[in-house]
Amino acid sequence: MNPTPYRAGHVAVIGRPNVGKSTLVNALVGAKISIVSPRPQTTRHRLLGIATFPEGQLLLVDTPGIHREQKRAMNRMMNRAARGSLEGVDAALLVVRAGKWEDEDSLAFDALRGAGLPVVLVVNQVDRIADKTALLPYLAQVSEGREFAGVHPISALKRSGLEALVKTVMALLPEQEALYGEDEITDKSQRFLAGEMVREQVMRQLGEELPYATTVEIERFEVDGALLRIGAVIWVERDGQKAIVIGKGGTRLREIGAKARVQMEHLFGAKVFLETWVRVREGWSDDEAALRQLGYE
Repeated sequence: MNPTPYRAGHVAVIGRPNVGKSTLVNALVGAKISIVSPRPQTTRHRLLGIATFPEGQLLLVDTPGIHREQKRAMNRMMNRAARGSLEGVDAALLVVRAGKWEDEDSLAFDALRGAGLPVVLVVNQVDRIADKTALLPYLAQVSEGREFAGVHPISALKRSGLEALVKTVMALLPEQEALYGEDEITDKSQRFLAGEMVREQVMRQLGEELPYATTVEIERFEVDGALLRIGAVIWVERDGQKAIVIGKGGTRLREIGAKARVQMEHLFGAKVFLETWVRVREGWSDDEAALRQLGYE
């Protein structure tokens, strides 16, 4: 008998904001490389997650959620990043929330259909559906008039249903050797990941007060023996926002730094000395030149 051929390829992970795309990528990779929070549009950058299995390698392109709201330059850049991720990929995962199909789900599906890609429908958060029999009519409804290469109800958070999903996606990829080493999990640098971990804590702790008015820039990333020395700037758009991030007596900023440092040490496998500052740059989220300077694609 011939052995099962090894397959490898790029897979775009697409969907509207806050359906669990980054949670799914982290679950498949087996490490937290993409930040998550309850706030929509937490993911702002294209990020490659490398998931290696005995039968092949999935190069998962995590993207910002496709959304209709394009009032600011940042929203427009995020949509361009999401749509640009479809170039050069072999297949796509359309991630939706179980029990719901909204206009932005249709927008994401239309973008994939226009790219001519095989699309696997990933119905996430099925663990939140108490009556599982309600899933059958929902799956029939969303599949009507839409062609999918597979339909998989899963729970990314609980890592349920992932084995069958991987099998379906692997079959859509070309036969070829692994494109990355077994120990590689992303194409992003530690410097980039450090900035994202600080921003995750800002989003988690201040998402209600400052949902989209902040970003993070790493000014210093130095290796000092077994220690990483990292300096992070949290950018806001107004002085009043700066006071909110710092908090009374600096307590909020210290908490953001402490939790981000723990995440960094876990991922990087090294002790981290983290310093954080808050600075004001008016209108950065609606200035394409400023966005590029701050690392947005």
